[in-house]
Amino acid sequence: MFQIKKYILGPIQNNTYLLNTIESQECVIIDPAIGSRTLVKDITRNNLTLIQIWITHAHFDHVGGIQEIENSFSNQIPVCLHPLEIPLWQEGGGGKEFGVEMNLSPYPPIITLMDQSEIKLGENNFRVLHTPGHTPGHITFYCPNQNVAFCGDLIFNKSIGRSDFKGGNYEHLIKSIHEKIMTMPEETRLFCGHGPETTVGNEKKENPFL
Repeated sequence: MFQIKKYILGPIQNNTYLLNTIESQECVIIDPAIGSRTLVKDITRNNLTLIQIWITHAHFDHVGGIQEIENSFSNQIPVCLHPLEIPLWQEGGGGKEFGVEMNLSPYPPIITLMDQSEIKLGENNFRVLHTPGHTPGHITFYCPNQNVAFCGDLIFNKSIGRSDFKGGNYEHLIKSIHEKIMTMPEETRLFCGHGPETTVGNEKKENPFL
């Protein structure tokens, strides 16, 4: 089992997630936005051990807290990313288009994740799903045993991610949603990159874009 805590951070109101096991007190951070020092304080206060940082995609608002986190620990925390996101990472997450300068080169991703890769948090297995469309290397982290998926900017509550940014593709986005998300059990909870969580069943019934 693991606990999920959501933090709404940064100028674009990003959802950053802290997942920690109940048994071992290990934790991971998903999509650390600007202001992630709040998570570091909680990790320290609760005596958690941060083992990895998982990135759904490398847009600046989803990785803006990397420096804050890495500089808070004596050891480098491994960053996990799909290889198709490396160019965007090296460009600073596309922040220049929004007036945000970001240098991520001191923190290169250590672990590359491919479609159907498996990663673990304690005894919990997560399946990596390649879900392109918002960006070429966008991924979703799916834990079937707990019926939860962290889907970044692929799908939102009654909405979908944008595909008009560099590297975006509307057809790929819709295909990813239908083939990778809508095939999950309807009770699967979807934790999105922005806004409230939803479920697969709710989106099948209420999402006007699908």
